[in-house]
Amino acid sequence: MATKESVAVLAIMFFVLFVQIMAGRDFYKILGVSKKATTNEIKKAYRKLAKEMHPDKNRDDPEAEERFQDLGAAYEALSDADKRKVYDKHGEEGLGKSNMDGGDVFSSFFGGDFSFFGGGMHQEDNEGPKGGDVIMDLEVTLEELYSGNFIEVLRYKSVSKPAKGTRKCNCRTEMVTTQLGPGRFQMQQQQVCDDCPNVKFVPEEKTLEVEIEPGMRDGQEYPFVAEGEPHIDGDPGDLRFKIKQQKHARFERRGDDLYTNVTISLVDAMIGFEMDIPHLDGHIVHIVRDKITWPGAKMRKPHEGMPNYENNNVKGNLFITFDLEFPKGVLTDEQKEALRKLLNQDSKQRIYNGLQGY
Repeated sequence: MATKESVAVLAIMFFVLFVQIMAGRDFYKILGVSKKATTNEIKKAYRKLAKEMHPDKNRDDPEAEERFQDLGAAYEALSDADKRKVYDKHGEEGLGKSNMDGGDVFSSFFGGDFSFFGGGMHQEDNEGPKGGDVIMDLEVTLEELYSGNFIEVLRYKSVSKPAKGTRKCNCRTEMVTTQLGPGRFQMQQQQVCDDCPNVKFVPEEKTLEVEIEPGMRDGQEYPFVAEGEPHIDGDPGDLRFKIKQQKHARFERRGDDLYTNVTISLVDAMIGFEMDIPHLDGHIVHIVRDKITWPGAKMRKPHEGMPNYENNNVKGNLFITFDLEFPKGVLTDEQKEALRKLLNQDSKQRIYNGLQGY
C-alpha cells in the first residue's frame, strides 16, 4: 500500500511533467542561439543545423526525423518577427502548437502508445499524410557564391481557409458486424469517415529570404520546411531551392578552384610583364612574370579560389592560363634579320603526335 509520502512525490513528478509539456519546446535552445539573436543569426544557425541534422544524413538515428521537425518548427517561429513576439511572450502554447496534438497529454509526450510495465515504452509511427515537395531552380552569380548574399523570392502558395459546410475526412476501413437474425451475424469491411469542417485553398503571397552562403556549390539545395504543396488532411510538403550557378565572363569554377585565361602580347611574353586581375569581390590579384611566357603556360595563385563551404577560412587556388596575341602584318628583311640575331635561335620544325605527348 502506497504511503502518503510516495503519493505526494508521484503527484509532484506528474505535475512537473505536465508543466514541461505545457511550456512547449525551447526554440532558442533548439537553434543554439540567444534570445537577443538577430534574424540573420537565426537563419544562419538554422541553415547550419539543417545540413547536420537532416534525416538523410542520420539514417541510423531513430530520433533524427523528430529533431529535424523540431528544428523546422523553431525556425518557423523565430524567423518571423510577429510569431517571435508571440512566442517570447506566451511560449509555444501561444502559437497554438502544443505538444499534445489534441490527444492525451502524457501519451503525446512519450510519442505514442506506451507502457511503463511489461516491456517498457513502445512507440508507433503515426506520421500523417504530407503534401508534395516543390523543387525550384535559383540562379545565382559566381560573385554571390564567393561572398554570400541574401536573395528575396516572392512565393505564391496555396493555403487552406475555412469554408462553408463539412467534408468527409479521416476515412478508414473498419470491420462492421451486422445481425441477420436470431443467432446469425455477418462481419464485413466498411469505409468509415468523419465529418470535418470544409476548407478551400486560396493563393497567398509570401516573401522568402534565401541565404546564399559563401562556397555553396552548383546543384546544392536550400530547404524551406512546410513551404511546399499543401495537403487537405495533413502537413504541407517542403520547398527546396536548387542552386544554379550562372556562367561567368572571366572565371570558371571547378570544385573550390577557379580558372581563367589571360591574353598577352608577344612583347610581354618575351620580356615579362605585370598585371592586375579583379577578383569576384573586387580585390586585386597582382601577377608578375619576369621570364619568357610560352603559349599555354599556367600560373597558380594559392588561396585565390572559392571559399570552402564547410570552412570559409580555407580557399582553393586560382589557375591562370596564358594565351599569346601575335602581331599582325609583314616584317621587312632587315627586321627579320634583327629578330634572328636578338633571339639567337635557329629555325626548328618537328612533326609529332601531340595527342600522345611525344
